[in-house]
Amino acid sequence: MFYWFMKNVVAGPILLSLFRPWVIGLENIPKQGGVVLASNHLSFIDSVFLPLVVSRRVVFLAKSEYFTGTGLKGWATRQFFKATGQLPIDRSGGKASEDSLNTGLAVLNGGGALGIYPEGTRSPDARMYRGRTGVARMVLEAGVPVVPVAMIDTEKAMPTGTRIPKVRRIGIVIGKPLDFSRFQGMEGDRFVLRSVTDELMYELRHLSDQEYVDVYATSVKEKRASLSR
Repeated sequence: MFYWFMKNVVAGPILLSLFRPWVIGLENIPKQGGVVLASNHLSFIDSVFLPLVVSRRVVFLAKSEYFTGTGLKGWATRQFFKATGQLPIDRSGGKASEDSLNTGLAVLNGGGALGIYPEGTRSPDARMYRGRTGVARMVLEAGVPVVPVAMIDTEKAMPTGTRIPKVRRIGIVIGKPLDFSRFQGMEGDRFVLRSVTDELMYELRHLSDQEYVDVYATSVKEKRASLSR
């Protein structure tokens, strides 16, 4: 109820009127049943605008730090993420990664729409980086279609490191569903997972027209952080 109220009555109408997002391919999202919406990740606001333009409720997996803050700011942050349909996950690896996978599978097995960023983190420079195979494993285990989604110019509206977005028009391009049922039962094969992920990233590159870099975005961020010390 809170999600619907925020999306349709409070925040949604204001944000849509200010940023006037243009959208191509909404008809490509199945009207019911489990589905993964796999998107490039340019800005914090990607997780805000994709659910606003999709009629179905979209659940994103967000890092748990967003839900553990203290004081008024921590409370406001928690309420925002809950209102936008996001679930906390621990990205520290090991058992935490397995728990995150199970959280996503629960959404899909319940017939929900799950938003995922295959790159694992926001792009540091608006280029597209190598996809991580967790999305492929989730798609194969749940046996659901994956819809590629390209966010356009969201990094210009809210660059990394800024707190308040600039009001400007953004775009969303939604591709046709990808069916990987031919790999059913092969989610334990790392070569299959890499093949599925690479096929998905190819579609995302086509939709977004981003330059592609065949390394992980997290590696680039870690290298930049070490050089700035």
